[in-house]
Amino acid sequence: MQNNLGLFLSKRAFLTPEREAYVDSHSPLRLTYRELNDRACRLANAFLAAGVQKGERVGLLLMNSAEFMESYFALAKIGAVVVPLNWRLVADELEFILKDSETRRLIFDTDFVDTVAELHSRGEKTDVVQWLQVTGAGGEVAHFAESYPEFRDAASAAEPEPGAADDDMLYIMYTSGTTGLPKGVVHTHDTAIWAILTIAATTDYHEADVYLGALPMFHVGALTPLAVNVYAGATSVVMRTFDPTLAWELIEREKITTGLAVPAMLNFMVQVGDYQKRFDFSSLRWIMTGAAPVPVSLTRLYHDLGIGLLQVYGLTESCGPACVMDSANAMRFPDSTGKAFFHTEVKVVNDAGETCAPGEAGEVWVKGRHIMREYWHRPDATAETLVDGWLRTGDIATMNEEGFVSIQDRIKDMIISGGENVYPAEIEGVLAQHPGIVEAAVIGQESARWGESPLAIVVRKDDTLTAKDVLEFCRGKLAGYKQPKGIEFVDTIPRNPSGKILKRVLREQFPGPAAV
Repeated sequence: MQNNLGLFLSKRAFLTPEREAYVDSHSPLRLTYRELNDRACRLANAFLAAGVQKGERVGLLLMNSAEFMESYFALAKIGAVVVPLNWRLVADELEFILKDSETRRLIFDTDFVDTVAELHSRGEKTDVVQWLQVTGAGGEVAHFAESYPEFRDAASAAEPEPGAADDDMLYIMYTSGTTGLPKGVVHTHDTAIWAILTIAATTDYHEADVYLGALPMFHVGALTPLAVNVYAGATSVVMRTFDPTLAWELIEREKITTGLAVPAMLNFMVQVGDYQKRFDFSSLRWIMTGAAPVPVSLTRLYHDLGIGLLQVYGLTESCGPACVMDSANAMRFPDSTGKAFFHTEVKVVNDAGETCAPGEAGEVWVKGRHIMREYWHRPDATAETLVDGWLRTGDIATMNEEGFVSIQDRIKDMIISGGENVYPAEIEGVLAQHPGIVEAAVIGQESARWGESPLAIVVRKDDTLTAKDVLEFCRGKLAGYKQPKGIEFVDTIPRNPSGKILKRVLREQFPGPAAV
């Protein structure tokens, strides 16, 4: 058996063909592993017939759906490279990613037809030559696109020959960069498979588990666990979009046993009125959570409900795994993100690169066969981030004598809002384009709703510029979650002698909490 991720679905369909693989939260669709693999094989063969070559990039601008999952495994089977696209991005942001990745074909949901039509109208600003639209039965297809269901279903369900293995690229997942431009994280079949093995070896996954998938599939935090489910033979119940009441309904109806959700989602769930009386969640053993700091109070609340809330720490660059908290120690160290995953090494180092003493703060470094191969077309950034096989995370933490890691802060200025990474430099770049703004800096403020929200601190040319003007200027230029939720006007922005903005001073000056 070759080391090809797509063959994991083939093998699972062979072993347990009638086991339920995929359940859609917003439709009656339910697929067994045989049915899911047949759909993936048809799509793979359709792409081969269309001339897709090994290494060719195919973009997925899709909501959570069976089409996303089958596309991922189909493209893996034939050696094409998946480019998952954040559907919250606007056309300008998507254009950059499509061009940078040299994506040739795009599968998109009808929900995004207006954005995709805008991209299509820009001609050679992207390299896309085939546009495949996912529609419902009898749905209208844009004049420039082909019907994805017709394209897929016209092909054979025979298993194609594997088109890639081992260190061949599997996907390029873009993550916002501190310079304001996104970087493409390259994962291979080998790194992705080792991430699956690592999670499966560490966590309490059972073959009969029913997993609630609530995060967008364009995130590594969603995509890797769904692949773990295939490896384990579990059932994935996938939410097209997150809704806290629906989450409880699904837990009861489908007898959900495990899942993953960011802290903001978990907080929304316990705000649902009378949820303890209205819903039976006795089947639920644990939920992993991460992507943002997890309040100790939230961990205790879920523990009191009989639900293990297990902190997990990871990055796109690590294909997900870094540290995880086991249920036995979740209440011993409720502020910790746990220990290193199986097949993973984690250390905390000082500025000299030396391992810190227990309790001493330093940068988190991660090592394992699941670490990214590189940043796409960014050799300097790759060399800066990957050092002797170690991934430098840019996060500050301590590690105690038992190996439990507690994240303290971030070296970089990243804001995490509702589980999404937001980089101030990107927002600052947009604000700098406003003719009425002299300079601007962006920081994160604590938000009861989102964890953190971006605040823009602005030096304006004159008093005629209002906060409403600034917020309106950002609309359409940034995804909604990246847009500032507040504006503060100042006379000057503090800088050090070398000209670097003193974000620490701004955080002290505007401690929050955020209005939203």
